Amino acid sequence: MRFTEIGQQLRAYRLESGLRAEEIAARLGVSRAALYRYEKGEVIKLDTIQRLAELLKISPLSLLGIGVEYYNRPIGYLERMRQVEETADQILQVHGPICYLTTSDAYDAALSDAFEEAADLAGPDRASVRATSEQVMGILAARKRMFGVRRPSIIAMIAMPRLQQFLEGGIAGAVALSDRARRACRQVAAAEVENIAAIMESEPMGLQFGLLPISEPSGGFKVLRARDRATLAINPFRPDTAPNAPAGVAMITAADEAIAAHQRVAEALWRDALKGATAAARVRQLLDAHRAA
Repeated sequence: MRFTEIGQQLRAYRLESGLRAEEIAARLGVSRAALYRYEKGEVIKLDTIQRLAELLKISPLSLLGIGVEYYNRPIGYLERMRQVEETADQILQVHGPICYLTTSDAYDAALSDAFEEAADLAGPDRASVRATSEQVMGILAARKRMFGVRRPSIIAMIAMPRLQQFLEGGIAGAVALSDRARRACRQVAAAEVENIAAIMESEPMGLQFGLLPISEPSGGFKVLRARDRATLAINPFRPDTAPNAPAGVAMITAADEAIAAHQRVAEALWRDALKGATAAARVRQLLDAHRAA
């Protein structure tokens, strides 16, 4: 068993459950420090894995990294992505409207402000929502730091309709915000779309962006390849989804047949995608039309 990977998945599922580390430790009859050691890759007994799986309401096989992992809260999925990206050398993304790892600091600042305002409007759940939002922002920041250090290559396909929705709603488009905050989120979204056009036009080393004139297939996905394995992530969550929103079910698997099937879809989409200056021009046309509206 790969105890480091079991520990990583344990942390992701703990965040997914919404339970605090001390709650899980108390129910297991171990110290919080022991639970953190499990998450860092310390040897863990099979009966402890079984008890943890029952407590987290998942299959023991999922905790062992066998089969498919399921996440129905953004925080668990985002933490798992952070872990997989730590060793990824290549990321193939069919998921819009943005590629989070290439967004600006202004994107994170606007998202943090939006989450903070949403927490203020959460009434008695304010403290819980704020704590979860801070955890999510911490995970996102860690993903960007790792990307800055490792610089895996990225091939991203972005659908035109998703970009249009992003411009209209702005960052955190599904989060209830004041008119002032919504205007700010739209302004930053427009700047991010301009950044996407610049990447398409300049084609920097290690970054390839393609534009899909139509919507992406039934769901967005990523294929992340490391030296010794590949991982498929099927994701209904945008990076700016409200942290506590049960918006869908994300799935992660290393099954060869699933990865091969999605790779074929991605390759077909990439062949037909607009690229380079042609794609950049279309994105800027969309941006100009939005600003003129």
